[in-house]
Amino acid sequence: MQISDKISPFDIAPDDRALAIRDALRNAIVDRRLAPGTKLSESEVGTLFEASRTVVRASLQMLAFEGLVKTERNRGAFVSNPTPDEARQVFASRRLLEPGIVLAAVERITSSDLERFRRHLEEETRYMSQRGPAARRAEIKASGDFHLMLAEVSGNAILQRFMDELVARSSLVIALYGNTGVSRCGHNEHADILQALEARDAARASAIMLHHIDHIEADLDLRVRDGLALKDALDI
Repeated sequence: MQISDKISPFDIAPDDRALAIRDALRNAIVDRRLAPGTKLSESEVGTLFEASRTVVRASLQMLAFEGLVKTERNRGAFVSNPTPDEARQVFASRRLLEPGIVLAAVERITSSDLERFRRHLEEETRYMSQRGPAARRAEIKASGDFHLMLAEVSGNAILQRFMDELVARSSLVIALYGNTGVSRCGHNEHADILQALEARDAARASAIMLHHIDHIEADLDLRVRDGLALKDALDI
């Protein structure tokens, strides 16, 4: 699996090069254009972005700090390949955080926020009606963005950063273990959450969010299988 098959280079301001490379790789991982186990060669990334190995190494270290990349001595960096236990921990963390985010959002959400969420749900619906890899990636991103928008409305910058990482890790988990497609983050449940927010019904919004997270996790096949051994998943 080649990085050049998954992402496209773009112009990067010299002062922000490491951060820009991090953002480009991060977006590709979150959108599942870079699958779990993909090798991130410093030389290939450097060539794509016309950056030194030092700059590329810094960007990969940022991703490793977020848990999206793992480094192995004498082997290099790879898109994280989360274990079943790590997958469970991601969703356990979301159960702890997201009901609280919803409770805060109920107190702070405005009419303009509600309108923005409605437009977002329309966008999700449009992507769901389309076919092809590009539409699929857009749908995945829109689903995750719904949860990030809720964190933004909550007004807590620390929670926003936590959710940014959790949504990214969830995308990796779903890419590896997703089973039937329910993991796409049920669009109807998003609409139900928004309806509860609009009614200022904090208890209902929180309950729907917990059900929603359970629904996503229930679609994961977290059994350990021979086909998921590291050497097979990396395919190098």
